[in-house]
Amino acid sequence: MTKVNREIVVSEALDLLDEVGLDTVSTRRLAKRLGVEQPSLYWYFRTKKDLLAAMADAAMAPHAAAALPTPDDDWRDWFLDNMRSFRHTLLMRRDGARLHAGSTPANDLDRIRRKMDFLVTSGVPERDAQMAMLAAGRFTVGSVLEEQADADSGDGSDPPADMPVIDHESAFEAGLTLILDGLVHRAAMRPASLSANDRLPTGPSGRATKREGTAIR
Repeated sequence: MTKVNREIVVSEALDLLDEVGLDTVSTRRLAKRLGVEQPSLYWYFRTKKDLLAAMADAAMAPHAAAALPTPDDDWRDWFLDNMRSFRHTLLMRRDGARLHAGSTPANDLDRIRRKMDFLVTSGVPERDAQMAMLAAGRFTVGSVLEEQADADSGDGSDPPADMPVIDHESAFEAGLTLILDGLVHRAAMRPASLSANDRLPTGPSGRATKREGTAIR
């Protein structure tokens, strides 16, 4: 039996994803690829959902390795570059956006807090910083989702003659700029010090709701 560990399982699962796509990834295929019996994978991941979550986390490694902002950085330039890094990382894996969608960045919370602190310290109101990062993150996931869906369609049919050709990168840059322009306007119009009512929506426990944190990268 091939000697494996958790990291090898996740790495091979991501390679399998690139080869066959998210819909075809299965523990049976993965076990065959690793040369092990399928039940042995449950030693590392109790369910396929757990495996996909680990894959999503590992797939974000290039973005997670990007340098954090420094006090000398212009927050507007950093905001754009951060989302470009996020998009690039999603595009590195086949169905990267679908794999990431709905995942929770549990292992990246400290970096996210430091990014938020940077924006707030730079003069962006806290709630506006949170909502802009959330909106931009979800916009990025949606943009990559459409881009990867187009790339995988491959049906050979030509679009209608009057349908404009979409350049995905240009469309992403245009949309991202619109989000940033809105945030710049909000930052200029509102004070940096906000009341508790302006913070992220919270659940019964008083903590920010889990889903609100999804796609903040």
